[in-house]
Amino acid sequence: MIDRTGLAEFLRLRREALQPEDVGLPRGPRRRTSGLRREEVAALCHMSTDYYARLERERGPQPSAQMLASIAQGLHLSLDERDHLFRLAGCGPPARGADGEHVGPGLLRILDRLDDTPAEIVTELAETLRQSPLGVALTGDTTRFTGPARSLGYRWFTDPATRRLYAPEQHAFLSRMYASGLRELVTLRGPGSRAAHLADLLLDRSEEFRSLWDDHEIGIRPHDTKRFVHPELGVLELHCQTLLDPQQSHLLLVYTAVPGSESHEKLQLLSVIGSQALP
Repeated sequence: MIDRTGLAEFLRLRREALQPEDVGLPRGPRRRTSGLRREEVAALCHMSTDYYARLERERGPQPSAQMLASIAQGLHLSLDERDHLFRLAGCGPPARGADGEHVGPGLLRILDRLDDTPAEIVTELAETLRQSPLGVALTGDTTRFTGPARSLGYRWFTDPATRRLYAPEQHAFLSRMYASGLRELVTLRGPGSRAAHLADLLLDRSEEFRSLWDDHEIGIRPHDTKRFVHPELGVLELHCQTLLDPQQSHLLLVYTAVPGSESHEKLQLLSVIGSQALP
């Protein structure tokens, strides 16, 4: 059963505890609000201001699990806070660990500050959960995919358009890397896991994947330098730095270029071009 009073108080206190800079918003010179405004939180949660305001006023319908997940992300809740939110709303908390999609507040705070470089938060199956604006400009909005196609590894073997974003000389290595990484995950997570389901789908749909799967290669790790192909700017050689959230098995990937290099100049142009050249 929903605890309307407890839910309203919890939402209000979490909202007031957040500052604009905590969520990547500018702080205006005349700002008097303690914490975030309701309309700011509503925008972060991808819902109407009226809907969110009614929750803080102990009104409105019982939020769905999807709505609660959006609120938990918008308010940058920790896993414990997220679970508490679900229980106040009369719902069972979602799964934690490798199958969970709640991005921890630490990773979100870092991503919110990365306005000048491509970055993304991904699951261990290479499903994009969040992207910086330049991340979208570099590769397109990769959060839009649904089903198995959410995984970059799945798209790599089933959608030829995926490979256009990467330099051709890297294709063979990346194919081996994705097959190797998925085999490791299947062993780690077990036969009933999402990783095992993804492997079964690829074994059925990709001859290339079947051939690589039969090689049983293990331990092929990503190169520190990746070569992306942008439709307007051409090849960008970027260094990838990785930060791991061990609780959720989420990775924050940050792509940077050597200062003064051609790729560095292209990154600066990318911030101007944005995502207008991408599908």
